[in-house]
Amino acid sequence: MRLTKLGHACVRLEKDGRSLVIDPGEMTPESDALTGVDAVLVTHEHFDHLAPDRLRAAAADNPELTVYTCPGAARQLADLGDRVRVVRDGETFPAAGFEVVAAGEKHRMNLPDVPPIDNVGFLVDGEVFHPGDAWTVVEAPTVLPALQAPWLTVADLVRYLRAVAPRRAYAVHDGLLNERGLAVFDGVLAGEARRSGADVRRLRPGESVEL
Repeated sequence: MRLTKLGHACVRLEKDGRSLVIDPGEMTPESDALTGVDAVLVTHEHFDHLAPDRLRAAAADNPELTVYTCPGAARQLADLGDRVRVVRDGETFPAAGFEVVAAGEKHRMNLPDVPPIDNVGFLVDGEVFHPGDAWTVVEAPTVLPALQAPWLTVADLVRYLRAVAPRRAYAVHDGLLNERGLAVFDGVLAGEARRSGADVRRLRPGESVEL
């Protein structure tokens, strides 16, 4: 399996000539992010993870494209009909030749007086887990935790990495950081890599790894 980091929280997974994309939101600038994609997984409805018009255009170009997501995000794509499939915690489903397990139900608490929205993570082929905006603990060799967001702290990130203890952790959700901020977080990830002996780092947009 080949994993490619795209802008912000988006990744592309490829295997046996097929591909799926997770969280191609408004902060994913690559114009070809959905080219040739058979399935799209969307963790939740926030704009940095979900771009409804982009998905509508991709669905119009590819009659086989299917979107899998949580109930909240599905409501924003209701006009796509059965091209959108709602998945919930614990469900297993095939997508673009991959076996996917949905994990988690809610976004991490953001504002104290606003209930958290729906958020579902995706474990792909038992290898890669993208939790979206949550700290859902799933046993997986490769985890894609959020690096920075209004709802998390460095301590949250470190605690999560230690709780899941993956062999590989490639942090995503970095679109709000400037170069100085990225350097600070790169140092945090490097420290955890030294402590754990795991491959813990941030992939640059366009960078790929073979899993």
